[in-house]
Amino acid sequence: MTTAFFCLIVISGGVSFLIFYQMFFIMATFEDFKKLDIRVGRIIEVEDFPEARNPSYKLKIDFDKEIGIKKSCAQLVANYTKEQLKDRLVLCVVNFPPMQIGPAISEVLTLGVPKEDGKCILVVPEKDVPVGGRLY
Repeated sequence: MTTAFFCLIVISGGVSFLIFYQMFFIMATFEDFKKLDIRVGRIIEVEDFPEARNPSYKLKIDFDKEIGIKKSCAQLVANYTKEQLKDRLVLCVVNFPPMQIGPAISEVLTLGVPKEDGKCILVVPEKDVPVGGRLY
């Protein structure tokens, strides 16, 4: 476990208070990382998902023969059109249990990172690589 200390100076009524915060970070091991099965997939179908709480798409992603075609729900509407997503390579966690998202089932977690506005940008391979490849 790693410990980090933060301090905050609060000024109230002309008096400064120094407050220390202590946060604990649990370090993941390489064995923990190996438990995640993160694969390259190609988006083959994109549908609007109007029933979702936040603007989202329903995706079908091809991971090749070993894993097959899986469904994913992703909040990508703010940064991608359906046309921009079709045939795009993405990285997904394929060994989480399926999750119910409203009336849909998401079988894989499509990975992304937030832009400054908090909206999702996909994590993608830099070059064209075979679908089904595992992140290591």
